[in-house]
Amino acid sequence: MREAYKINHQLQLITAIKANNSIALKEFYTSNYPKIEALILKNSGSQEHAKDIYQDAFISMWNNVKNESFTPQNDSALQGYLYQIAKNKWMDVLRSKRFKTTQSLTDERTLYLKQDENIEDDNDGYTKKLNTTMSAFKDLGQPCKDLLKTFYFEKKSLREIAFELNIEETSVRNKKYRCMEKLRTIVLASKS
Repeated sequence: MREAYKINHQLQLITAIKANNSIALKEFYTSNYPKIEALILKNSGSQEHAKDIYQDAFISMWNNVKNESFTPQNDSALQGYLYQIAKNKWMDVLRSKRFKTTQSLTDERTLYLKQDENIEDDNDGYTKKLNTTMSAFKDLGQPCKDLLKTFYFEKKSLREIAFELNIEETSVRNKKYRCMEKLRTIVLASKS
C-alpha cells in the first residue's frame, strides 16, 4: 500500500512538472539541491559550481519530463534521475581541459602559498598510489586497458567510444564500470 502511494506521488509530481506548477517545481528544486551540492563539494567543486550544475541538471530533467523522454519506474526515480544528470554534468566539468587548467593553477598557487614540509609527504603518498595503480593496470586484460586508456587518457566520451565499438553507450558504461572494479580489486589485493 505504501509503495503504491510513493509511485502515485511520483506520477503526481510528473504531472505537476508537465503543467509547470510553480509550487511543485520550487519544492522539488529546493528539496533536491542539498544532495547535489554535497556531491560537488566533495568532488573538488565550489558552491558556485554546485549552483550552475544543479540549474543545468534541473532544466535537463524538466525538459525530459515535459518531452516524455523520462518516466519514473519507482518511488524515487525522479530524484535519482536528477542526481544522475547532475553527476554526469559534473564529471564532464571535471574532465574538461578548462577545469583542469584552472584547478592546476589554483593548486600551484596554493602550493606556493603553503610552503609546507607536508607537501613532500603528500607527493610521496600520491606517487605510491599512482605506482600501485599503474602496476595493477598492467595486470588488466587488453580490452579493459584499451577502454580505460581511451576514456581517461584520450578523453573520449562514452558516446564516442560506443560509436567506435558499434555498441550501445550503456554497454560501454557497464564495461567501464566492470573494468574499474577489476582494477580496484587488483589494487586492493596488492596492498594485502
